[in-house]
Amino acid sequence: MDTAGSPDPNPPQPTVTTTVIDDPLNNPYTSLNTLCHDLSDLQDLAARGAWKSILDKVGHARSLNLLTKPHEHLTYLTFNALALTKLRRPVDANQELETLLENGQEDFNSPQFHYQNYPSHYPNMKGNFVPFALRWLHAYLPQALGQRVKSLDRLYTLLDYIRSKKVETLTNPSKESWKRREVLVLNTIISHHLSQKDFKLCLELLNMLIELCGNDDLNVLSKLGYVKMQYGDVEGAKKAFNSVEGMLGSESEVGLRNLVSRNKALTYIVEKDYVSAVREYEVCIERDGMDMVAMNNKALCLMYSRDLSDAIKVLENALERVPTVALNETLVVNLCSMYELAYVNHSDIKRTLNNWIARVAPDDFDSTCTRT
Repeated sequence: MDTAGSPDPNPPQPTVTTTVIDDPLNNPYTSLNTLCHDLSDLQDLAARGAWKSILDKVGHARSLNLLTKPHEHLTYLTFNALALTKLRRPVDANQELETLLENGQEDFNSPQFHYQNYPSHYPNMKGNFVPFALRWLHAYLPQALGQRVKSLDRLYTLLDYIRSKKVETLTNPSKESWKRREVLVLNTIISHHLSQKDFKLCLELLNMLIELCGNDDLNVLSKLGYVKMQYGDVEGAKKAFNSVEGMLGSESEVGLRNLVSRNKALTYIVEKDYVSAVREYEVCIERDGMDMVAMNNKALCLMYSRDLSDAIKVLENALERVPTVALNETLVVNLCSMYELAYVNHSDIKRTLNNWIARVAPDDFDSTCTRT
């Protein structure tokens, strides 16, 4: 590989990925009313990342007056706001929500959102028909608009709402749905505080999460280790990771076995033992050829070991082999940083990558991450 020339002496730092965190925008449809006109089509488009098509479909349904019931309007508005958010248009998404909440009200519990106020449409039905995804977006959007405190306030309010619904449904099958939502919102709040390095508060919230999910939830215990590692408690992190490994059974699924291997690799990275870390990540990739966390971090460890050529090959091969899985902004940013370190003509190489991304990426992919 030709590394001659004058590369940028201060290239952007690549990002080590610790674990797969579910993006709450990817799967928020558990409570949307399945009777809505063509709802399955919208869900399919969302699953494929076709957010622009969703905007077109919602606009078409509205223009033809296909939506006749209040819950249909609300469901389509939810998809529209979700699509706008994914397309990085939070101002427009927020305007959609503001059309619903009048006079500065901060929740969706007013009479206009209850079935019993529309007896001609919903005879003998009671309760609130606001999709949970819309409540979550209402809490998330201020963060996208730079209003972190407002977002946190709404997330905590949403958490209280979820817990009240759990109490109401103690003997109801929907209790598990509310528990999953509580886990989702707690994880979102933890991410907010972690980004601000509020480690003490993160640990308190993680203990709540452990109590909610159980002491045997390996993913939650691993997150506890990640947080401890971020504020320098390496021994505490190792203790959490060892607890996770101790709970692993001989018949555990591949995902959990890879989780343990990735935990081990992180401890090696902290100790700057990149050779051992690469070995752990290779074990993960051998078990699961689509473990993008392992591929991304293997490449970074190779880079830290001054093997830029192989590091670039790992990420390029991942994009070529499983583009639908590997194509995410973190991996692309890391690859472009490596190009900047390795090649004098990195602008041309990144432009080629950007053109390929434009052909295969979903609508919400942020192509600016290539820095072309």
